[in-house]
Amino acid sequence: MKQVNIQQGFIFLLLITTLWLGGCGVTPQSNANTEVGVAPVNLSSQPNLSNLPRLDGKATVVMQVNGSAITIEVDGAKAPITAGNFVELVNQGVYDGIAFHRVVREPQPFVVQGGDPQSKNAKVPMSQLGTGGYSDPATGQERYIPLEIQPEDASEPVYSQTFDAQGIREKPALRHTRGAVAMARSRLPDSASSQFYFALADLPFLDGNYAVFGYVTDGMEVIDKIQLGDRIESAKVTAGLENLKK
Repeated sequence: MKQVNIQQGFIFLLLITTLWLGGCGVTPQSNANTEVGVAPVNLSSQPNLSNLPRLDGKATVVMQVNGSAITIEVDGAKAPITAGNFVELVNQGVYDGIAFHRVVREPQPFVVQGGDPQSKNAKVPMSQLGTGGYSDPATGQERYIPLEIQPEDASEPVYSQTFDAQGIREKPALRHTRGAVAMARSRLPDSASSQFYFALADLPFLDGNYAVFGYVTDGMEVIDKIQLGDRIESAKVTAGLENLKK
């Protein structure tokens, strides 16, 4: 039994490393304003948060991949900044034509990951994808969002810190169950931009470390068939767009 546990631990470490490498991969510029604690956040006093889109409530996003629909319920009630960022990018057409550059099903089902804007250019080799993020036309710079995870019994999310770093033993309100949709990032907590992933299985070892912001409600069979290089033909906000605040 001990040998099996060691083997599972090694696999989990390998998978997490794979996710890191598939995250933004770019170090955000240092910004003192990104230091946000566990205490309730007053967005008006936090420029780095108040300037980001926010989803007050829920929204529905439908993606077309390989001619079939994937329906996502985005939860802005428990992940307002992360959900708002995703819904705004969908509404701007950022994900239309983007490829899935990482598909990990072995040694066990893990994630299907996409969202690198560089992948719209078919000339960019697949091996170079996984380092790009959304460039905000308002600033001309890549937009990063803080790591945002709400503990199960809390009324506010924890920002910019993993649960391990904060010593939080409570489970997140939004967990990595099969069909979860979450943001990919580098090792730095506040490095998520536009890349996201679908969880292909229950992945509890990611809970408290990566920000889940919604769940697939229909179309997991489509995700299960996605191959490396498959593209998002279109992504549309079909409900809840009125909850997006800028």
